Amino acid sequence: MKDDPAIDAIRKVRHEMSAAVGHDIRKLIALLRELQARHPERLISQPAPPLPPPADEAPSAEARSAAGA
Repeated sequence: MKDDPAIDAIRKVRHEMSAAVGHDIRKLIALLRELQARHPERLISQPAPPLPPPADEAPSAEARSAAGA
């Protein structure tokens, strides 16, 4: 597998951040959340996926079998 300098740089920074909090996952998550709050302009938002229909609007088993599902 070829080395990718961009991936290597990301892994280096990720390791440095983890080491800065003693490789404690809870502290790392807190640090990442703090950075997100401090720099919202750097975040990329994605639209939420569509929700499934409520159970009372879902097709019945009879309707599904009639449709061939």
